[in-house]
Amino acid sequence: MAKPGRAAASAATAAKNLQEGLVIASHGRHCIVETPDGERRICHPRGKKSQAVVGDRVHWQASEDEGTIEQVLPRRNLFYRQDEIRTKSFAANLDHVLILIAAEPEFSEHQLARALIAAEAERITPIIALNKSDLVEPFERAWTKLAPYRRMHHGVLPLSLKASGEADYASLMKLLAGKSTLVLGPSGAGKSTLTNLLVPGATAFTQEISQALNSGKHTTTSTTWYWIDAARTTGLIDSPGFQEFGLNHIEPMQLAGLMPDIAEHMGDCKFYNCTHLHEPGCGVIANVGTAGAPGAISPSRYKIYGELFAELSQKRY
Repeated sequence: MAKPGRAAASAATAAKNLQEGLVIASHGRHCIVETPDGERRICHPRGKKSQAVVGDRVHWQASEDEGTIEQVLPRRNLFYRQDEIRTKSFAANLDHVLILIAAEPEFSEHQLARALIAAEAERITPIIALNKSDLVEPFERAWTKLAPYRRMHHGVLPLSLKASGEADYASLMKLLAGKSTLVLGPSGAGKSTLTNLLVPGATAFTQEISQALNSGKHTTTSTTWYWIDAARTTGLIDSPGFQEFGLNHIEPMQLAGLMPDIAEHMGDCKFYNCTHLHEPGCGVIANVGTAGAPGAISPSRYKIYGELFAELSQKRY
């Protein structure tokens, strides 16, 4: 029998030296990988392009005091946004996307809808958390605005992070326990407050990560994975804020199926290829604005659908 060549033997040796790890932070072409026993190591990708994102499970190989990522293991999902210029990946292998908005400043329903569509496309469970419940009148207005989302059975959680009551903390922990959750939200919603509430010492950890990666960045500009519990079963991922949330990766005819209140009536349409914008016998159009009726579609949600359909139909390739 012929002996294996040097290349085959070298590959076999390299495979034996591979370790599995979790990407907990990244900046540019560098990332930090955590091993199952909690050791953290700066790693670099093999090749020119880094494809690993926070939440990825990877195979990596030690190299002196750092390491090289040899393989990104198959993902359950990848939460990302895409516009005409670039794709921005937030995190992989998520159970939840917690969209944190506030009673004040007023949140954008358009941005909320976009984040929910992106989560639905990747089969990630969304949670909407409305902060600043201590501001009575603004909170009531915001809560009313969220009525269509409560009817869609999205978890809508009232919070007062400023007061940081035990009840709010307990509600959050019950939802997040044993899961990996990406926190998403606009500036001023309270993401940093939420992270520091759930992960005491998060700021110090972020500074440590920034120094390790030589990024000079902090929580608001980089994505970081934190463990909420000592047993490392509950992960919280803090993400950078954003002004726009592109959905160029969604096809126009996919859109209705990713909006639960509209998808509910798609089967009632006369035409199988209905755009739900002008066709006769459209089950969606028939249920717009029927306030109080079961399964009603709010005019604001339908307007968002129409605007997004037009936007996605004009995508440039």
